[in-house]
Amino acid sequence: MQTVAIVSQKGGAGKTTLALHLATAAHAAGIVSLILDADPQATASRWSQWRDGAEPDVIDCASPPLLAKKLDQAAELGAELAVIDTPPHADSMSAAACRVADLILVPCRPRAFDLDAIQTTADLVKASGKPGFVVFMAGPQRAIHLYKEAAEIVAGFGLAIAPVVLSERAAYHHATGAGKTAQELEPGGRAAEEVAALWAWVRQRGNVLTRKHVSKEAAA
Repeated sequence: MQTVAIVSQKGGAGKTTLALHLATAAHAAGIVSLILDADPQATASRWSQWRDGAEPDVIDCASPPLLAKKLDQAAELGAELAVIDTPPHADSMSAAACRVADLILVPCRPRAFDLDAIQTTADLVKASGKPGFVVFMAGPQRAIHLYKEAAEIVAGFGLAIAPVVLSERAAYHHATGAGKTAQELEPGGRAAEEVAALWAWVRQRGNVLTRKHVSKEAAA
């Protein structure tokens, strides 16, 4: 099982939005996926309730020592991808998530205060020795210079940038409030295109294969 940790010490960075959309994209691709809700605010868990049991499953885990055990249990039950939604300002849980992750994503708005706040998160990622990337969230749809400047700041912290931005779009807000994701609410919309592109990149980075691909490899 592959594990993606969504980590940021900054509140309101978009961690839950990123976790929900990636796990749902994986599920749509035929991968048995789940969200591990490690945030005491339990936003992902509430979203799951609004979905009336529709997959992906959301599992609560507010205790860092139990994180690895929960992931092992999920793998034994057949999960192929786990996405960990971590809380802000919780070094112990964030550090634990980084330790068990195969890939770490750091959501960040391309704004001065948000960029300054990810330095602590960057230190956690580097200490874990795991590959980590910043995903720009909720920024303007067309702002080349803004993203260029933001990328330079992030590079100074020693982190790389994911090649896909999840822009500020109403579809993300409307979807989560309805217990859905942007790709479910507006399958042909721009937000859905962004999520699909980000998921394709994450799947490649994390070596996460769809069942269709696995079948082809087995047949070979």
